[in-house]
Amino acid sequence: MSYEIFRQGLEAPICLTWELTYGCNLRCVHCLSSSGERRADELGTAEAKALIDEWAAMKVFYINVGGGEPMARPDFFELMDYSLERGIGVKFSTNGTLIDEPAADWIASRDYLDVQISLDGATAATNDPVRGSGSYMRARRAMELLAARGFDFKINAVATRQNVGQLDALHALARGYGAHLRVTRLRPAGRGVAVWQALRPTHAQNRALYDWLLAHPDVMTGDSFFHLSAYGQPVEGLNMCGAGRIVCCVDPVGEVYACPFVLAPEFSGGNVRDPGGFARLWRHSPLFAHMREWQVGGSCQSCNAYASCHGGCMAAKHFTGRALDAPDPDCVFERGEPAGGFIPLLSV
Repeated sequence: MSYEIFRQGLEAPICLTWELTYGCNLRCVHCLSSSGERRADELGTAEAKALIDEWAAMKVFYINVGGGEPMARPDFFELMDYSLERGIGVKFSTNGTLIDEPAADWIASRDYLDVQISLDGATAATNDPVRGSGSYMRARRAMELLAARGFDFKINAVATRQNVGQLDALHALARGYGAHLRVTRLRPAGRGVAVWQALRPTHAQNRALYDWLLAHPDVMTGDSFFHLSAYGQPVEGLNMCGAGRIVCCVDPVGEVYACPFVLAPEFSGGNVRDPGGFARLWRHSPLFAHMREWQVGGSCQSCNAYASCHGGCMAAKHFTGRALDAPDPDCVFERGEPAGGFIPLLSV
C-alpha cells in the first residue's frame, strides 16, 4: 500500500496498542504512561472481553499489549487466551520480572503469541539506572526461561545517549538467545519528560544510529525512526506517523488515543465505554477524521526531505512544547524549533 492510502486511514487499525493496566512493579524513569499503581476504573474482565469481541468483528489482525506491566493483571492469561481464541494475535511487552517457569510454559505453548522483553542496556550498569535495581538480571532470567523452551522472543531497547554505543552487544545478546532485537525511540512522554534531555541521543549519535540500523536490517524498529530517513535511505519499518490512521492506543480505562506515545487529553478520540464503542470512535471520531486529512505544514513542507520524514514525530513535538507543524526536535538538519506552546491538532 502507498503512503497516501495509509495516511487516509483504514477500516481497522493495523497496529492497535492496548495498555492493560497502569499497575507496574517497576518505576522506569522514561515510562510513557507514568505507570505504577492500578486505577480503580480500569476496564474489568467482562468489558475487556467485549472489546476483544469488537476487534474480532472488525477483523483486527493482532494487538500490541502493554501497560504498566500487563502480566500484573490477575486476568492477564485469561484475556490473552480469549484474544487468541477469537483469532487475534497477541504481541505483548513485559519487563520480564513476572515470567517464571509456569508463565514460560504458557508462553511457549501458544501459537500467534509474540513476547517482547524490555532491556535498556547490554549491562546492568547501563540498564538498571533507567529500569531499576536488579531489573537487568530479572529480565535476563526471563530470557533464559524462554530460550530454554525454544521460544523466539524479542528484546526491546529504547535508544538512549547511554546505550547507543552498546547496540552491537545488545544485538549479540539477542542472537545468543536465538532471539531478535527491536530498537525504539525515546519519547518525552510520561516520566520521560523529566529525563528527555539527559537520555536523548545526541545529533551525532542519531546519525551513527541511522547508519547502524541500515547495516542491520534484521533489527526491528516499527515506526520509531522514520524522522532519520531524511538522511537519505529509509530505515526498516513504517516510514510515517500512523497516528489515528493505522495506529491507535486504548488505555487501561478505555480512552482511545491516536498514538500510544501521546496519552494526553488533546489526542483522545473518546472512550470505548461511550455509545458505539471502539468501532464508532475509530471510524467516526472527529479527531481521527481530521488526522487522516492533515499533513505537517510549516517549514517542513518546503524541505527536500519532507517526502522521507513527513515532518517527524507528533509525540516528540507535543511533549517538548513545539507546534505540530514545527520540525521534529531531532530533525536531522537540526531545525528543531524552540518551544512555542501546544497548538491543538484540530486547529492546524
